Amino acid sequence: MSSWRSWHRPLVVFSAAMAALAVVSAVGLMVDDRVLVGAPIWAKPFKFSVSFVAYCLTLAWMLTLLTRGRRIGRWAAHIIVLTGVIEMVIITVQVVRGKRSHFNTATAFDSALWNVMGMTIVVLWAATLVIAVLLLRTRITDRATALAVRGGLLIALAGAGLGFLMSLPSETPQAAGNLDAADTMGAHSVGVPDGGPSMPLTGWSTTGGDLRAPHFVGMHALQVLPLLLIALVLLAPRFAPLRDPGVRLRLVRVAVGGYAALVALITWQALRGQPLIHPDGVTLAAAAAILAAAAYGTGRALRTTAPGHPSRTAAEQEPVA
Repeated sequence: MSSWRSWHRPLVVFSAAMAALAVVSAVGLMVDDRVLVGAPIWAKPFKFSVSFVAYCLTLAWMLTLLTRGRRIGRWAAHIIVLTGVIEMVIITVQVVRGKRSHFNTATAFDSALWNVMGMTIVVLWAATLVIAVLLLRTRITDRATALAVRGGLLIALAGAGLGFLMSLPSETPQAAGNLDAADTMGAHSVGVPDGGPSMPLTGWSTTGGDLRAPHFVGMHALQVLPLLLIALVLLAPRFAPLRDPGVRLRLVRVAVGGYAALVALITWQALRGQPLIHPDGVTLAAAAAILAAAAYGTGRALRTTAPGHPSRTAAEQEPVA
């Protein structure tokens, strides 16, 4: 892995600023007893700042892999930083005001802030897409690394795209948080009002569907899949099969496919108005099928070939253009 000193500096600086904001928000959670839409008012800036730390540091590392289009990648990263700053400033300002930042159209000022946030989210997503396209075109020598990076980015883009579903007009009355349907545009929950009974820490609904669950899981494929590959490399000295790059590639293929299927499953579950922690029989059957497929794929990936025959195919040994 390249030295962190070569990582995109604005992304690293922004991540440091978000780490500081996370600390401030954690203090706010302890000393500020205000509740907004059923959650502590400082929970949103805390969760968003922590998420931005992971998101931006990962992108800062991924940009070092580029062999072409580096200037375009840097500018796309600049845009991500700018839009991230705007979004976090609006979220923090609304917390200080005691108002919702998301979906709030109660006043002209609130509506203007929400419209600005909507535009920054679209621009941030488009800038990440630019980086993804550049990484799809770049030449990465190790095929497992290439797949972990590209698969993570594409699933993260799909997960981030679920945020657009939340911004659509909701048919569910928004009774929580002293806001009615006329004061909001969009919702996290499906089938129930935002702000109802929820899971600890995440705040996801326990009585209806919640699009934040697949949104979160999808976006963090950006970290999970590369970290999985790093774990495989670190375990290689102890487990002989993992020393083979072909085996690691096949395991990453299984992980990418399984992760994408998981995001699709919990998205489908949320859209049916079903809480993440209360799946019905159909959801459990689909989850069991995904788990079985992943277990079968893992077993196949670890299976050794006959003596004298290399386990890597020619395609698995070649670098990816």
